[in-house]
Parts: sequence; C-alpha cells; structure tokens
Amino acid sequence: MAAKKKSTSTAKKSAKKPVKKSAKRPAKKQVKKASKSTAKKPAKKNAAAVKKAAAVKKVAAKKVAAKKVAAKKVAAKKVAAKKVAAKKVAAKKKADLAKKVAAQKAAAKKKAELAKKVAAKKKADALKKAELAKRAAAKKAEAKKKADIAREKARLKAEADRQRKQAAREKEAQAKAKERERQAAEKARLKARAEAEKARLKEKAERDKQRAAEAAERAATKAAAEAEKARIREEAAAAKAAAKAAAEAEKARLKAEAEAKKRAEAKKFIIVKGPSEDGITSTKEFDLKFLFAQRDALRIERAKLLGQADRLEDEANALIADAEMGDVQFDDEGGEGDTMVVERERDQVLSAQARQTVSEIDAAIERMGRGEYGYSVVSGFPIPKERLKALPWATELVTERAGGLGRR
Repeated sequence: MAAKKKSTSTAKKSAKKPVKKSAKRPAKKQVKKASKSTAKKPAKKNAAAVKKAAAVKKVAAKKVAAKKVAAKKVAAKKVAAKKVAAKKVAAKKKADLAKKVAAQKAAAKKKAELAKKVAAKKKADALKKAELAKRAAAKKAEAKKKADIAREKARLKAEADRQRKQAAREKEAQAKAKERERQAAEKARLKARAEAEKARLKEKAERDKQRAAEAAERAATKAAAEAEKARIREEAAAAKAAAKAAAEAEKARLKAEAEAKKRAEAKKFIIVKGPSEDGITSTKEFDLKFLFAQRDALRIERAKLLGQADRLEDEANALIADAEMGDVQFDDEGGEGDTMVVERERDQVLSAQARQTVSEIDAAIERMGRGEYGYSVVSGFPIPKERLKALPWATELVTERAGGLGRR
C-alpha cells in the first residue's frame, strides 16, 4: 500500500511539472517565434503528462473499487449476524414452549397421583371397617355363647348391654365419618386455595412480562423515530452545506472565467476552429464526431436532472399542502412537524443543485456553437477527452481544479 501511495505521489508530481512547462513554452514561442522542431517537444511532453494523469486516475479508481468491496463484505457480515440472532430467538421460543408443555405434564401427573392416593385411602378405610365388623361379629358370637349358658338369668341385662354397646358403636362410627369428611373438606379447601394462588401468581407474572415487552417496544419505537429525525437533519445540513459550497464554487468559477477572458486576450493559447455543422463548430483538438456525441450526452443528463428537480419540488409542495390541511401532528411524541420541515428543506436544496447543473450544461452547449467547448476557462488549454466524457460540462483541467482556481 505504501509503495502504491509513493508511486501515485511521484506520478502526480511528474504530471504537474510538464503542465507548467507546457504553459510557459507557448508564450516563449510567440515572443521568440521559434522553429517547428522546437514546437513539437512541448506537445510530446503534454502527451506524457496526460498519460501520467490517466494512470493516476486509474489508481484512484482501483482504490474506490476496493472500498466498495470492503463495504459489501461489512454488509454481508451484518446480514449473517442478523440471521444468527433470529435463529437464537427462535430456539429460545421453542425452549420456552417445551418448558410450558413439561410443566403441564407434571401438573397432570401430580393430579393423577393425588387421585390414586385418595382411592387407596378409601379402600384402606373400607378394609379397616370390614375388619372391625368382622371382629365385632366374632365377639358377638362369643357373647352369644356365654349368653346362651346364662340366657335365662341375664337376658334382660345382656339385651341392655347389647343395645348400649350398639349405640356406642354407632356414635363412634358417626364421629369417625364426620372427622373423615372434615379432613377431606379441609384438604380440598387447601388444595383449591393453593391452585388459585398459583394461578394468580402466574397471571401476574404474565401481565408484568407483557407490560415490560410493551414498554421496551415503545422505547424502541421512540428511539427509532429520534434516530430517523437525526438522520434527516444531518442530510438536510449536508445538503445545505453542499448548496453553499456550490454557490461559492460558482463565484470562483465566474472569477476564473473572468481571469480566463483576460488570459485569452493575452493570447496564451490560440484555438484553431474548423468546419461547423448543425450549430456546432469543430476545432483542431475536437472534431465534429466527438462534439456530437458530447452534445447527446449533455442532453440526456439535462433531461434527467430536470425530471429530478421537478420531482423534488413536487414533494416539497406536497409536504407544505399536508401541513396546511392539518394532517401533521406537532407534539413531543409525534415529532412529525420537525421531520416535515427538514425533508422539505432537503428537497428544495437538492432541486436547486440539479437546476444549477442544468444551467452549466446549457452553457456547455452554447460553447459548442462558438467553438470554445472543451477548453479551460482558466488557462485556455484543451481539457482531456477522458475528463470530458466523464464530466461533459467540465470547464477546467484537473490540475486547475486541484489548485482551487475553478469549479469543475
């Protein structure tokens, strides 16, 4: 890279030196009236300077192409990063869904296990009751045997005892049944309360999560709107600066044209004009074929710029009409009023720039009719054809523009 810069700087220096020599030698030829052999040497040096300048332009074009390739690589990396982030978000959503499904399955399993426990307890209670009944029957049979022995003696007493015991047993059974019912009701109440608390906490968590997401979305929307307003303001400021620079450059161009007029009067360079055709006058350096092609390019560019200027003016007028109809919201949250003003100013500045370029194109076409197209308004020397093809309305040499003497 350092070698390229060094070769470029040496090429620029070598390109500048022949131009200075070629600018001085024609004046000496007019004064001293030298021979034809001495007139060919500056022309050769001028050609060498033009070739070196073209080499410098090629190096600059390669640098611009390298920058574009680097920008494309950066954009590709950003797209890949966005895709990876999207995949991560999708994987996270999938994992959250799997967790929810697992939680539901666990709750269902827990409920089934609880139902199994309740059934097992009921079965155990029934078996216990049957066992008690069986034991009571055995005791009754034994008592009956004893009572048979002394039935006659203690019949009334045995009957009374039996009735008393039966009442006691029934009372005890009723008490146990009531206790079981009370415990089951208390257990069901505690379970329902726990489930209700769990549902309330879950609902609250979901509401908090939704509120946080809405707040984040509002913050992101506001930040995006502020960033957009800042970008539009920057563009408008850049457009204003460009318009100001264009105005200053126009002043410099007019000054340069005045200086060129004075130099033309001093006859530093003589333009040898050739035949004219269709409103175009050819010269020694630029033939009619080249001039016709340049005029076509100028007309195409002129039509394109006029359409652009009209479109920008229509957009600016539409923004003004919307403001008058009251469609724009002027408040702190909306911010549409500032955005509309900035966009309108930007459109107006860009339209003015396009119309300024159209006036320069018209001036170039007029110079074709006078036979002055393609010659620098600063020094009067011919502008290289490569530069005129790239910028058909150019009015100065690259070296003169680099020195700050002109506009194009």
